[in-house]
Amino acid sequence: MNAPPKAATTPIRVAVIGYGYWGPNLVRNFSGRDDCVVTAVCDLDEAARATAGRFYPAVRIMEDVGELLAADDVDAVAIATPVSSHFSLAQQVIQSGRHVLIEKPMTTTSQEARELIDLAEDAGVVLMVDHTFLYTGAVRKMRSLLDEGEIGTPYYFDSERISLGLLQQDINVVWDLAPHDLSILDYLFDERPTSLQAVGYRHVGSGREEMATLNLHYASGLHAQVRVSWLSPVKVRRTMLGGSRRMIVYDDVEPSEKVKVYDKGVVLDLDGEDVTPQKPIYRAGDVSIPTLDRAEALQVETAHFLECIRDGSRPLSGGPEGLAVVELLEAADRSLAQNGDFVSL
Repeated sequence: MNAPPKAATTPIRVAVIGYGYWGPNLVRNFSGRDDCVVTAVCDLDEAARATAGRFYPAVRIMEDVGELLAADDVDAVAIATPVSSHFSLAQQVIQSGRHVLIEKPMTTTSQEARELIDLAEDAGVVLMVDHTFLYTGAVRKMRSLLDEGEIGTPYYFDSERISLGLLQQDINVVWDLAPHDLSILDYLFDERPTSLQAVGYRHVGSGREEMATLNLHYASGLHAQVRVSWLSPVKVRRTMLGGSRRMIVYDDVEPSEKVKVYDKGVVLDLDGEDVTPQKPIYRAGDVSIPTLDRAEALQVETAHFLECIRDGSRPLSGGPEGLAVVELLEAADRSLAQNGDFVSL
């Protein structure tokens, strides 16, 4: 006897606000799925609307957010606009009873982020933040290696995210690039930093920092450093994670072998050996290259967003995770204003 056919899943109807830099990637990933349909794209820019219309002729293209929110064929909205508009747009979306995915950073202040969290909880809708790197096979592999004790006690996290441009008009380089690394830190370690220092530099007359270094201290002894820049002649996206047993290098620019695990370290307590801090034993073993999930991160993320809508599960990068990053960005601004003093968290 043949099994009865499975009932078709009703597609979730998604709209995207903002069709500039990131919006097209969101529309492409949502449109490529069988379990959802993109019903509308909204943008203030006429050229952006024209481009969206050429690529997606079956999708309604509009200028007015009010028109989008008045539509009866929108279940969820993805927001890909400048951060200064995130709070107002997300507030309207949530109050209209729709689920919302917000591009990073979540909001311009932690107070705004808390308000959105409360609004979403009261409305019973999913609030998710677009911390895309949490959905890469590389970052998820790093987390599993940590959980399995492969690197031992974590010593340091060192990341470099630099390239030439894009200079932003409304935020500095910390708010533009550092959310990626701060969200990765929050995901990898079940510990919040106790203090943060930010040192930044302005060179091209934009009035905002184009280069910056963040140092984060943790009670466990872990130290994290994040370097970001819009003024590098080369693109670098590299993270190093060192521990008592092994070290990890994650190079996102590397086309294939993005994560390498080094069996290297320094030993000061080897039994039977004359070991001192001045004469340590250096361990140099093999380098392993773990197999990674090669799926596009945004594909994994949009699938997760839709899954959370369907079953009511808590997003991996939900409101609290977005708030945690915004709090660190605010602390960075305080440190920059104090000429690089450490600020308590």
